[in-house]
Amino acid sequence: MRKKPGRLRRFLSLNQHRKRWGARRHATAEHNLAELKATMIDAGDPVQTRGSAKSIDLHLQNLRTEFSGQSALLLYHAELIVLIRRDHNLAETYQKFRTLWMAEGDFLREKLNIRWLVSATDTFAAHDSDMAVRAVAMMTSAVVNTVKMYESERYLTDTLATTMAPAHVEDVQHRLIPLFEGMSCFTVGTDDTLRNMVWRMEPFMALDPVGPIFQEIWARLQINDTAFARFKAQHKREKTSWW
Repeated sequence: MRKKPGRLRRFLSLNQHRKRWGARRHATAEHNLAELKATMIDAGDPVQTRGSAKSIDLHLQNLRTEFSGQSALLLYHAELIVLIRRDHNLAETYQKFRTLWMAEGDFLREKLNIRWLVSATDTFAAHDSDMAVRAVAMMTSAVVNTVKMYESERYLTDTLATTMAPAHVEDVQHRLIPLFEGMSCFTVGTDDTLRNMVWRMEPFMALDPVGPIFQEIWARLQINDTAFARFKAQHKREKTSWW
């Protein structure tokens, strides 16, 4: 696996410096969180960004379009993440990001989609001084990225219309179906694996500011079109339910 570039290599990278050009004028302004929260972005029809432009001005302009029709506080959150990823005044900018989450976590969890919630947990995982916070944040990102990978595989292999084969569902009720490395197939309808996992996750979900993000994302994974929701629809044993 290719190693992550070190600080010296990033410092010597012209591309990294190019990405930071112009960041200062976006970072110097003082922000009133209450005013941002009450202000709605008006930038036409929203368009989700894909990747990031090398020009920070263009990238932030694209983000403004993405958040059109939403609270300016959500755009401010995204702007902080961009500045952090481009290493602009990292300690100061990260502190603004953390302060924002401590002050407006309820609002951000309610309004941000999973993409931006995971961008937040990625940021906590990379930069927080508390290793417990970083661990829970990394746990959250790992769960979501695992879902992203297998759901992408469903699209790429043209298997979106997933229907469980009744014979296979019946088969796993009566015998162990091996997968790999000692892993066996989930017993549809009765398995206690996820219930037990949730019990173990609950203490981590109480750790501010990232635990409640984990809890929010986990709840959404049970209602969006994911394996969790599809297995939930087939579950029959109440005492092993995980939602």
